[in-house]
Amino acid sequence: MPSANTPSLRIDDDMHLNIRTLRGIRRAATVLACAVYGGAMVSGAHAQDGRTFPMFEPFSPPENPPMAERQILGKILFWDEQLSSDNTMSCGTCHIPSHAGNDPREGRNPAYDGIFMTEDDVAGSPGVILQDQNGEYLRSVLFDLLPQSTPRRSMPNFMAPFTANLFWDGRAEGIFTDPVTGQVLSSTGIAATEIQALMPLMNDIEMAHQDRDWNELLSKLETARPLALASELPEDMNDAIEQYPTYPELFEQAFGSPEITAGRIGFAIANYQRTLMPNESPWDKWNDGDDSAMTADQLAGYMRYRASTCVDCHVPPMFTNFDFNVDGVRPPHEDLGRMGVTGAGPERGAFKMGTVRNAGIRDRFMHTGGIETLDDVFDFYAHRNGHEPFRDNLDFRVRNPIVFSPEDEALVKEFIVGALTDPRVANEEYPFDRPKLYSEQAEANPMVLGGGTAGSGGFDPKIIAVVPPNIGNTGFKVGVDFALGGAQAWVAVSSSAPKNGVVAQDTLLGPIVLNGMSVGEGYGTIFYPIDDVAMEGETFYMQWVIADPNAPDGFARSDIARVTPFCSMIASCTPECVADLDGNGTLDFFDVTAFIDAYNANEAIADLDGNGVFSFFDVSAFVNAFAAGCP
Repeated sequence: MPSANTPSLRIDDDMHLNIRTLRGIRRAATVLACAVYGGAMVSGAHAQDGRTFPMFEPFSPPENPPMAERQILGKILFWDEQLSSDNTMSCGTCHIPSHAGNDPREGRNPAYDGIFMTEDDVAGSPGVILQDQNGEYLRSVLFDLLPQSTPRRSMPNFMAPFTANLFWDGRAEGIFTDPVTGQVLSSTGIAATEIQALMPLMNDIEMAHQDRDWNELLSKLETARPLALASELPEDMNDAIEQYPTYPELFEQAFGSPEITAGRIGFAIANYQRTLMPNESPWDKWNDGDDSAMTADQLAGYMRYRASTCVDCHVPPMFTNFDFNVDGVRPPHEDLGRMGVTGAGPERGAFKMGTVRNAGIRDRFMHTGGIETLDDVFDFYAHRNGHEPFRDNLDFRVRNPIVFSPEDEALVKEFIVGALTDPRVANEEYPFDRPKLYSEQAEANPMVLGGGTAGSGGFDPKIIAVVPPNIGNTGFKVGVDFALGGAQAWVAVSSSAPKNGVVAQDTLLGPIVLNGMSVGEGYGTIFYPIDDVAMEGETFYMQWVIADPNAPDGFARSDIARVTPFCSMIASCTPECVADLDGNGTLDFFDVTAFIDAYNANEAIADLDGNGVFSFFDVSAFVNAFAAGCP
């Protein structure tokens, strides 16, 4: 087999020439955009020893310059699961920093052949259960009533601000317009990050129900508590929300007025993403002149990497050229890739070039996620161990195997894993820190319990309870599957614990007529708004009751969901009564005595203004709180 130093194949036909021409034009455009709009280049050092690579600063459209207020708003929006239709997905759900900005969850899309568990399956990202325009569950042809999965693997998001087009096929590009008003917000052609930020919010696989309307989302944010579903907030996010506890206030800080618009959401999320520069890896420090930053093996691996054809596509300092190429991981006819956007035949099956940065903490590579480990990546490009690229339209740069000796391969892997991993990314340290998502909580709420009664055909109806029951969630709902199609159905709700697998019918929601016509194929949705503050902390139980003549008493019952409404994961809806020092819910003489004693003893409970000093201001704060009474 040819060595890693084997030159690229000669371009000997028009198709390859056209591909190279297209790529050259795109690369030149990206470099020009960096020079004009990003401007600054951070110089490397010591050209004689390989440190020849300047680092571009991320470029921004002039309409959205870097601003701290927009960055923190964008960070809050990026991690808020309430931006999805059913409160189950955030932008960040698919881009976890400690997984290199990729999705650690398991998802599977049957892809081109529509059949699961075949060789063309894609390891996509799990999204939402299919829902109609009203938010009611729909049975998906591919995914039934389970979360759908995207037809391509999620891309790491950290290098987004360095390119003029985003997504695997580059469809996020061009002029940035507000999708509601049509107003042009940036005509520079370098607002791909803004354009990309908005697309998942309306995608009915990723974050939305079918035909989601932008005004629906904007209205939702008007009243939503920022990050109500998240916990363990980083300090900057927590401080911002404490100071500006509503989205209108946060938008006013970022944009000068409280209006929430789609364009402003895109601006804020893009502004945040431009702070995610993974440029403190050992290689970066070495490139800046620190001779001790890389180990001897990492440096040796880098030199072998530079001498290989890998560097033709994964060019320092970005370790990508932001180009599109046909890597041959699957036949091009299964997914046209870039050709689906441009219509250009030479780009049939071409996909965006990934970066090697932080590849050591990733898994499942390429647009299919079909190459699972870094070892598999090396096998794929070496055409060995069962990994052989499909030749149709294959990029000329990878037609020949790229093979290292075992010793050199080990060194190159050591370079990639050890020297190109930014420790802030791996450890989720600022600016790559993040809150804990609701979907990551140790105990689910709603919690699906046992219980239930089988109906026709012996099918046990199953409750679908995945929507968080946060106060103010008027879209809270439960669904049912595996019931009798066309039957009448209700949902029993009770604050009493179930008995013998049955929920008491204190409240009976419905009836509705279930979708489906056959035994075990009935499904439906019932909404139960969580809109009363008094519901906070009050546990109740929910169970579907389906009229079914073949059930023991004429009614089949689903398993049971235990639901405990909450205001947010970090705060209560009920304000603290600071003057109720004895905590009995009543303001009286005993609270006055308790305050005086605590004040004289310099106890923290009497420091009502929280400044660490006991003064007249604490006394005044207590008097005012006592006079105002408890809520």
